[in-house]
Amino acid sequence: MIGAMADQLEREVHASLDLRDFGSWMASEQKRVFLLCRRMLQDSDEADSATQDVFLKAYRALSKKGQDQELDDPGRWITRIAVNTCLDKLRSRSWKIWHRRPAAADEEFILSSTPAGEPDAARQLFSKQIQNRLERSLRKLSDRQRAVFSLRHYDSMTLEEIGDVLKLDTGTVKAHLFRALNKLRNDLRDLYSTGS
Repeated sequence: MIGAMADQLEREVHASLDLRDFGSWMASEQKRVFLLCRRMLQDSDEADSATQDVFLKAYRALSKKGQDQELDDPGRWITRIAVNTCLDKLRSRSWKIWHRRPAAADEEFILSSTPAGEPDAARQLFSKQIQNRLERSLRKLSDRQRAVFSLRHYDSMTLEEIGDVLKLDTGTVKAHLFRALNKLRNDLRDLYSTGS
């Protein structure tokens, strides 16, 4: 048992010698991956955990013995890992057991004790209300629709790139995006309609 652990450690050390740039690459991608995970999971703590899982999976994949191939597009590769990690979490739904919102009184206290900053309080409140409405609307989308919408509108990916990441054909991506946009338009209509 100890010998096997020593062999594993030695393999990891040798693999890390081949992955000298992994830390700096991870630092450059970490915020983008976290934001993608947060949009998909709708929870900062879970997004943080998912982001760590994503980079652990990436490191393990790169350090596998015989991994000599160069990645054509490391950004797209890590995005695919992130989306799949989030979809796995959403499918399992078991993580939601730990997801608890603070009591209303506690939440009110937390919000009231937040220090003021730029812009003014009214604009911050309005911005927060819109953000909350958008997040609630995003939760109503299916997992695939939320992934397609997030990759298209937050990460500015083309439909073809989204298809590559999600392993879907472009027509299916278009259908998911169309349905997501229709649902969001209907749900948020009062924010942009002027009457009628």
